[in-house]
Amino acid sequence: MALKSFGTMNVDWEERVNFERLRTERLSRIKGLLKESELGALLTFDMNNIRYLTATIIGTWAQDKLVRFALLPQDDEPILWDFGSAARHHQLYCPWLGDRSRAGISTLRGATPPEAGLAEDVAKKVRVELEQRGLQNEPIGVDVVEPVVLFALQREGLNVVDGQQLMLLARKVKTPDEIVLLNTACAMVDAAYDELYMYLRAGVRENDGVALVNKVLYELGSEHVEGVNAISGERTNPHPHNYSDRILRPGDQVYFDILHSYMGYRTCYYRTLAIGSASSAQKDAYKRCREILDQSIDRMKPGVTTRDIAMHWPKAEEFGFANEEAAFALQYGHGVGLSIWETPIFSRLFSLEHPQEIQEGMVIALETFWPASDGRSAARIEEEVVVTKDGVEVITRFPAEELMVAGLRYFTASGPLPTERESQSHLNRPSSGIPAGIAGAHP
Repeated sequence: MALKSFGTMNVDWEERVNFERLRTERLSRIKGLLKESELGALLTFDMNNIRYLTATIIGTWAQDKLVRFALLPQDDEPILWDFGSAARHHQLYCPWLGDRSRAGISTLRGATPPEAGLAEDVAKKVRVELEQRGLQNEPIGVDVVEPVVLFALQREGLNVVDGQQLMLLARKVKTPDEIVLLNTACAMVDAAYDELYMYLRAGVRENDGVALVNKVLYELGSEHVEGVNAISGERTNPHPHNYSDRILRPGDQVYFDILHSYMGYRTCYYRTLAIGSASSAQKDAYKRCREILDQSIDRMKPGVTTRDIAMHWPKAEEFGFANEEAAFALQYGHGVGLSIWETPIFSRLFSLEHPQEIQEGMVIALETFWPASDGRSAARIEEEVVVTKDGVEVITRFPAEELMVAGLRYFTASGPLPTERESQSHLNRPSSGIPAGIAGAHP
């Protein structure tokens, strides 16, 4: 299967993402699973689940506040209670919701006064809707919930059970429009890495690279840059999963992880580069990291399980960790969709005993890590793949087959200086060299 790539806008002269189809297929999927389950309704506070059900969003500022909530009763349409004037906006601009968009808020993670009774108000609103449909005695599945709201629901006589697994089940296989959106999100990160490669050199700080990535992605139309990890030099081993103001130096290894959202659909996308030159230890670590990743990609196809992938990964002790919990997420895999970690999850910590089946239409990120023998460097690579009927298609396209060296920025009258492949160092550049900006050659 050859995935199509488009721009970030919709047009009238070719079909790109069909958002009406996206909305209806997502809702149809979760309605079908709800019908087959023992649940009478789903109550969602998770922003990503609310978006899946209702095709609404009110800004990333609300991502962690648990302020909105949506109810999907059996054999009915979703009802959304939203923050202030957002509910009115949905009534005007979201015709698929209409008067099922209503004002109502939760407790803002407990920041509102408990005596104001907002938790009780949420529970009563939900109970009334269930009673109108004769569902008040059926189990109600909830994804994530504030304790005070949970207790209020129980005081209303509702049987609250886990609804998160049903939502994850709905979201694990992507619709064709979801796959286009995920592919587009990756294309935007491709561009960010290209800019990074041209920009990185000795003297640049990790946070400078983070700023550049944010600029590129927002200019391309990113909805939300969820995070950019930038880890360099001795910070790469062990891996701290964040960025700092460390200054890049010649001979450093540096890796980035870029996580952003386009129309709600995320990326998780690592790349490792060297600055100016790469040592034998760094190249060996990168080669081993790439081998683990390539073997995983080769094994990925419908019908295999997370166990079939994770069982071939090196044990934690083989790369310097005491156990699989200590090494969690270094040799790792996960679904990607409206959040960066969705089912299935791949890890030696639990996948060997509790495998999950791989299905056509899943979008999965596979990420690997390997420390260098110099004791201070490490490699980190990640590819996102779409599972097809025959195997996978990789949608993260910035080159990563070999360790690329950034910071080769000078040329002479006779042409570019030797690349890292041709010379072990570029430090013999002539004093008369002319800064070329983006004229550095790929190794």
